[in-house]
Formats: sequence, structure tokens, C-alpha cells
Amino acid sequence: MRVIPVVLLTGFLGSGKTTLLNHLLSSARGTKIGVIVNDFGQINVDAMAVAGQVDSMISLGNGCLCCVADTEDIDEMLGKLAGAKLDVIVIEASGLADPQAMVRKLLASKDDRVRYGGLVTVLDAVEFERTHAEHPELAKALAIADLLVFNKTDLADPVIESVRTYNSTAPIVPVAHGRIDPSLLFDRAPELPVARQLTFDDLHDHSEHAHAVYDTITFTTTEPMHPVLLMDFLDNRPAGLYRMKGFVYFGLPGHTDRFGVQTVGNYLRFHRSPWPRGTKPETQLVLIGKDIDSTSADWLEACQQTGPVALDDMLWVTRYLDGVDDISVDTLHEPPQERPEAEQDEA
Repeated sequence: MRVIPVVLLTGFLGSGKTTLLNHLLSSARGTKIGVIVNDFGQINVDAMAVAGQVDSMISLGNGCLCCVADTEDIDEMLGKLAGAKLDVIVIEASGLADPQAMVRKLLASKDDRVRYGGLVTVLDAVEFERTHAEHPELAKALAIADLLVFNKTDLADPVIESVRTYNSTAPIVPVAHGRIDPSLLFDRAPELPVARQLTFDDLHDHSEHAHAVYDTITFTTTEPMHPVLLMDFLDNRPAGLYRMKGFVYFGLPGHTDRFGVQTVGNYLRFHRSPWPRGTKPETQLVLIGKDIDSTSADWLEACQQTGPVALDDMLWVTRYLDGVDDISVDTLHEPPQERPEAEQDEA
């Protein structure tokens, strides 16, 4: 069964969320996008602004999704969109919404056709300093963002140093007019001339735009990966690494399945499935970012198993596995825990 990622798009009033969403819709090239638009006021202006180009949309006006909807309401909305056979669902939250409350509701969803796909926060390069001085309550929400998009950089320089006082680790993508590459948030549908089995190269975008703006590194190996060493890389991935996706082979007893991995900024999730029939198990990863270099591939190569691995080491991975009940908004964004020295020495 295909599981649809749900990306939460937040940002204060006027930051450019709807502009960014419209850009995603107009440049997705065949990817089927469902949208939930939440706006204050009896006229849902944001929904009107995107209605002409979205595959499937639910509009929630005159209220806040984080306040008026409980988990069952969220599931009902997501269920309607999931039934439309979409590739991704984007929730554009009101500029006054509480992202923490919304993330908790998405994590509590009981619909196994969808999964939480990360929190993307849009910042206004022109108004950032004034907005956060007048609304200090925004700091807590900013701190849990997985990916920060600094919009309107054609009008003002992004104040990176100020942002880092609120969130020291999330990657920051500077853009103008909301023009973020969709590949940083979700997989775009490959444009194939004839029906055929997808290869690993089909997983990442080859458009001129992506290659002109972002660095792409591909890592493959048939050697099993060490869970502790790989998690050390994922917990400390380069600041310019915006997205990472692919499959991991651990090859340990009870964990020989294919582990799909997705990151959007700081957000990290694994999902497990059988290897396709006739496929040789191997790790296949694509890294997309800015100013990332071959040292990332060298680090991943050093994550291969070179000696005995304890089965308990897989706990560092399975806590991020789809279907684990104890994942919460707090554990998704807490600082990486230091691993016992014994485990590190054993590796």
C-alpha cells in the first residue's frame, strides 16, 4: 500500500506561504498534490488563490485547524484526500496557527494511508526582525521547524544569525517569490515515455533547474550499513543538506527488509517494506543540498559494517520507523542523544 506524505507548511501572516504553495503546484510536473488550506475570515482568500491548479483541495475557513479540529476531524480530511490517489498532501496553515498542535494531530492520525512528512516554515526576509520582536511567542514554533525557507530575499538579505538564535540546526533555503524546488519537499512524478519498471535514477529530479541550483550526491553500496554509524551521520548531517531519500540495507537478523528513508531538513523517518522480487539488497541514497561535497559520500562509506553489530543497535533506527507508537513532536525534534561509548567502540 502506498503511503502519502503530509507536509505541513507554516509561517507568519504575509510571509509568502500561498505564493510558495502556488509555485509548488505550478512546477510539480505531473505529481498529484492534495491541499488543505486553512485561513481566517469568512472569505477564504488563500483557498481561492490556489483553487485553479490543485489536484484535490479541502478548504477550512473562519477558524484555525489547530484549534477547531480534533484528530478525528484531521483524519476525515486526510482520508478524503488519500482516496484521490495523490502523491503528496500539503497543509497550508493559517499564519496564526500553532504548528506544535498541528504536528501532534498529524502524528496521532490513525489513517495508515498517510504519514507526517515534516514541518516547513516560511520566513519573511523583510519583516523577520520586527515580526519576532512583536510576537515573541513565534520563537517556540520556529524552534521545531524541520526546514526554514527564507522568502523575499530579492528585497532584503536574510538575517541568518537572528534565525539561528531560535533554531540552530534546521537547514535554511533562501528564495525569492516562494520559488523553492519541489524536489526538496517531495518526489516529483518521473516523466516516462513508456511504461516500465522504475530505476533508482528515476527517484531524483534531473531538471536543469535542480542541477543549476542544488548539489546532488548519489551513494550506493551492496555492503550492509551499520545502524549506529548511519544514525550518527543522520543526527549530524551537513547544514546545507536539504533533502535525503532512498533505501538502506542493514542485513541484520530480523531487519533484512528494505528500509526506506526520507529527510526534509531536520525531519527524519524510516519505513520498512520487502525488497522487490528479483532485486539484490543494497543501499541507495540521494542527497540534495547546497554546498555539500564528496565528504558526505565518504562519511556514508564509513558507515558500512566492518565488524560485529549488536541487534540492539537497530533501536537507534526503529525509533524513527513508521508505525512506532511512541514518536511524538518532542522526540522528533529533540537533540540527538549521545550513544554509549561501548557501542561506538564496537562499531
